[in-house]
Amino acid sequence: MVKKVCIIAAAAVVLGSLGLLLAQEDREEWEFEQICKDLATPRKPPDDTEVVFARIHFTSYGPGRGPRRRRTPCGIWEGWSHDYPVAEQNLTQILHEATRINTRKDSYVMVRLDSDDIFKYPWGLMSEVGEMSLTEKEVENLREYLNRGGFIVADDFDGPNLEWFQDQMRKVFPDRTFVRLTVDHPLFHTFYDIKTLEMDPPYPQRGTPAFYGYYDDHGRLSMVLDHNNDIGDFWEWIDEPRYDLSASIAGLRLGIDYFMYALTH
Repeated sequence: MVKKVCIIAAAAVVLGSLGLLLAQEDREEWEFEQICKDLATPRKPPDDTEVVFARIHFTSYGPGRGPRRRRTPCGIWEGWSHDYPVAEQNLTQILHEATRINTRKDSYVMVRLDSDDIFKYPWGLMSEVGEMSLTEKEVENLREYLNRGGFIVADDFDGPNLEWFQDQMRKVFPDRTFVRLTVDHPLFHTFYDIKTLEMDPPYPQRGTPAFYGYYDDHGRLSMVLDHNNDIGDFWEWIDEPRYDLSASIAGLRLGIDYFMYALTH
């Protein structure tokens, strides 16, 4: 009887894992369709939204490209679109619920870094910057964007991809480097009071999670880097029992602090 119960329990675990895998594949297929749709016809956020989440589309041929890439109806999926658009939808919805700022699930856009449209959005996300391989126009626009006061979150990269991204950013500002941030930085106390920067990433990384800043010549923080982490994955899967709840909440709180810091600085 005990053996039979154990077999049933093991089967339930296997079926549960299979169900999560199928749910993930279904979501990825839907996300790929949205990426293709929004690449073909740029989407427009609601007119009355107070803040827009801008997913930044940059050229991606760097060494950070993983061996597993699934082909979408419009080509190869690239890391810049990872977690899009569910991460955007969840974070903007929770931002409204937590802060009462007028945002909704559709308060987001996809914007090309080499387009002048980038200057319409003061806050943007770059995902998997270990794949970044900036073109001349992207370098020019990124330099102008940061000089105008834009704020960027660089997420979902690990290990030596930090050095690759630093080399890409030296094309933009040759004399600037990344600076490791500590928990006492105002960024982490803008809306939520983050007590510690020690956190478990959503899946194994090539190193311990750390946060870096990128400052302009006036000492303004213009970029935050989530190294050895994937905060966007926490945003995407907050509605599924995929990651530890406390880690997911920590990721959401960081996202809201990023948003609020960009709005107030």
